[in-house]
Amino acid sequence: MRFSRTIQTVDVHCEGEIGRVITGGVLNVPGASMAEKLHHLNTVDDGLRRWLCSEPRSGPAGSFCLLTPACDPRADVGFIVLQPDQAHAMSGSNAICATTALLETGMVPMVEPVSVVRLDTAAGLVVATAECEGGKVVRVTLDMPPAFLAKRGVIETAEWGAVEYDLCFGGVFYALIDVDQVGLTIVPEKARELAVTGVELRRRIAEVEPAVHPVEAALNGLAYVMFRSDEADGAVRTCTTLRPGRVDRSPCGTGSNSNMAARFARGLVRVGDRVVSRSTIGGEFVTELVEETTVGPYKATRNRVSGRGWIYGISQIGLDPSDPFPEGFRLSDTWGG
Repeated sequence: MRFSRTIQTVDVHCEGEIGRVITGGVLNVPGASMAEKLHHLNTVDDGLRRWLCSEPRSGPAGSFCLLTPACDPRADVGFIVLQPDQAHAMSGSNAICATTALLETGMVPMVEPVSVVRLDTAAGLVVATAECEGGKVVRVTLDMPPAFLAKRGVIETAEWGAVEYDLCFGGVFYALIDVDQVGLTIVPEKARELAVTGVELRRRIAEVEPAVHPVEAALNGLAYVMFRSDEADGAVRTCTTLRPGRVDRSPCGTGSNSNMAARFARGLVRVGDRVVSRSTIGGEFVTELVEETTVGPYKATRNRVSGRGWIYGISQIGLDPSDPFPEGFRLSDTWGG
């Protein structure tokens, strides 16, 4: 065995969504801030992401959590999410995976019953408060980046007519769409149709909607379409769709953060209210509206999102210098068109 590069990961899932936390093999990424590091990964050198997130080393489902030295002196570690489409500033499920791995492996000392991990992200400081018992992280609550409704939009389609959406920021930009507009329901049997529909709508909306962040240019751009529907018990059923064509297995932390801002803008919630987000497979996050704030010209909310993560493996990934697929590959039978 001979490797020209290796990385080590602690493999975690958060309510079913995979977040493989890179714990060794990557020293740092150029940039004086996490926003600059994100920009570097997306525009200068995305080789690490392509190597890890493509076949044969990975697949469409799941993400890699890249840990770097923090740029913010208040933080313990820098955090960027690597996914098949690009590197992203923030993800709630992946932040829960990273917090779980950091504490349960001792990279950050665990203190029972409560440990705090501060993540430096391109979207701002995220404080993770972990409930710990017997050496295990049993629940993580994230103080999320400020979330805001940027606009209410509509896109005309031949298939579904006029589709209305809320353009919201909750760590990344979302187009939040009531799922009944596309004639679907959020159930496991419809996952493929939801994924294909959501990715296509995201493509069309992104063509006309620049999704400009008022403070940080590295956060510009529409990341995802998230479908939503109200449940009889007051919960929200969510389905975030991710390129190239899959659905988030978790209830989606940045999406739940965004949806709370959208509900606040409509006068449906107030400070102190909690909303349960329920995923396609039934996992749950709880989002609490903590306070009102502003981001640039927008009224915004500060929210807390809580959920659970479980370590399921430890991996070492290497690259043999003779490997014919050093940057990986993608085939339409798995990755779509």
